[in-house]
Amino acid sequence: MGSLGVVFGDIGTSPLYAFREAVKSAQAAGLPNDQAVVGVLSLILWTLTLIVTVKYVSILLRVDNKGEGGTFALMALGQSISAKAAPIMLGLGIAGAAFFYGDAVITPAISVLSAVEGLELVSSTFEKFVLPLSLIIIVGLFMMQARGTARVANIFGPVTVIWFVIIAIGGLIRLVDQPGVLAALNPLPGIVFAATNGSTGLTVMGLVFLAVTGAEALYADLGHFGRKPIEFAWLWLVAPSLVLNYLGQGALILTDPGAIENPFFRLYPNWALIPMVVIATAATIIASQAVVSGAFSLTRQAIQLGLIPRLHIVHTSGEVAGQIYLPRVNWLLLVAVLLVVIGFKGSDRLAAAYGVSVTATMVLTSIMAWFIIWQKWRWTLLRTTALIGPLIAIEIAFFFANITKIVEGGWLPLTIAAFLSLVMFTWVKGNDVLRRSAGRTDADLDWLVRKLDARPPHRVPGTAVFFTTNVNAAPTSLLHNLKHNRILHERNVVMAIKTEDVPHVPAQQKVEINRPNETFITVTARYGFMETPSVPKILEQCRRKGLNLDIGATSFFLSRRSLRPTPKSELPWLQQRLFLALARKAQDATEYLHIPTDRVVEIGAQISI
Repeated sequence: MGSLGVVFGDIGTSPLYAFREAVKSAQAAGLPNDQAVVGVLSLILWTLTLIVTVKYVSILLRVDNKGEGGTFALMALGQSISAKAAPIMLGLGIAGAAFFYGDAVITPAISVLSAVEGLELVSSTFEKFVLPLSLIIIVGLFMMQARGTARVANIFGPVTVIWFVIIAIGGLIRLVDQPGVLAALNPLPGIVFAATNGSTGLTVMGLVFLAVTGAEALYADLGHFGRKPIEFAWLWLVAPSLVLNYLGQGALILTDPGAIENPFFRLYPNWALIPMVVIATAATIIASQAVVSGAFSLTRQAIQLGLIPRLHIVHTSGEVAGQIYLPRVNWLLLVAVLLVVIGFKGSDRLAAAYGVSVTATMVLTSIMAWFIIWQKWRWTLLRTTALIGPLIAIEIAFFFANITKIVEGGWLPLTIAAFLSLVMFTWVKGNDVLRRSAGRTDADLDWLVRKLDARPPHRVPGTAVFFTTNVNAAPTSLLHNLKHNRILHERNVVMAIKTEDVPHVPAQQKVEINRPNETFITVTARYGFMETPSVPKILEQCRRKGLNLDIGATSFFLSRRSLRPTPKSELPWLQQRLFLALARKAQDATEYLHIPTDRVVEIGAQISI
């Protein structure tokens, strides 16, 4: 029930627009109605079978990173398998995540618009209300995020079950009237349609792929629900409901070609139109919520993996760790979605943009999965390619089919992905430059101990914690404290917080404590890329392992870097300016790590980059 409300919301609302847009494109090219309907239906049904059932449900749900799925889970797993392939996996992961954000912008826009457009069938008077009503619903959706979704999420599952049952019934009723549409169950009409209609076939293929938008959620939400519930829900409810609905829409258009303007809502009698618009709107809100929550989760992972600056994270549930809210991401998404809705004005105009983001994400996921199956499962190259190669070929064909729609809207996800990729690559490269610059001036901790033994500084009561990225090197804040204040606390802890290539680190393995000498204690705290570090929780783990650090009696020393541009920077001018802007916008480490502000001492240092 839980997986239905989160995993299948997006793909479950695809019948609102996917079949309509594909058939309209075929009809606009002058193809006979029967050929257009059966060919498109065949392509949709077999795309669902190959991409969702075969690729995601049968294969990818078994390619997991400690039970977790998704772009960054695959990326981290690939990097841990092969150091040589790590840069390639990083590039694929960043590109896949960038296209997902494009999906997160387009999904609320196209889903809500397509649902509200059903009002036009009730009366032409409602046509002028579609756009403002869609904007109101979208604003309400994003304003709800700050309060958390735990309460409303409890109704997501039941509402989605009702949705799938209703769309299955609507399709079944029409299917009984025109059983000849069952010819679409044969893959041959789809193959012939795509192969014999030149550019029209290619264009229609791009629109057909809209039927599998949201399939990536099956894999991304693997860690939340597990493989079995997702498999069961897809095979026994979601897939049969989608197939029946698409067949019903095809049967309707074979009987009444004029119904193509909105075949989904035409499946139902006039008296049911308003209730159907209401339930469709609820379903699209659920689909949009799943994508927005996914964007929050992906952003937290990107922060932990060092791909973007620190951002403020609010935990909206005390029981569910995954219930988070990122204010800055939320409002940026809202502005982007509103601009898209106002700019495109209709779900039909957004169809081309949607296909590009979805196909690009899927191709990148498949390539990473191919590498992991080859390396981790120890399959031969030939066997791995025989399994994944045909799926990659199909997805690449769909991607190029969507690329033909760049002018009509395909430019939007490409622009979003290009910008976000630039941001992430710039942040990674800039931090690498900083680490190498700091490494040239780092002092070895053992060397410092020998120096202190030779010339002992004045010792003051209390405990000091110095943060660093390497517990074997003397933290910059420690060196500056000794240089300027000429004192050392009675007890000194050098602490490093590291992100591992796994989603979650077991509690008993989170903290490692060492006492390399009598002067310093080193603490290494390890977190997974789906976790948020917290100093109070680290100190609690330390207490359980015999190191009692009272947070109210401990001083925390942080290094605050003041970055300034230099003409000799390793970064190109544009990336240098972008990195400096990103660094200024990063959340303060004190807030991000939940350190009491009255216990923090910040020591600044100027660094040229």
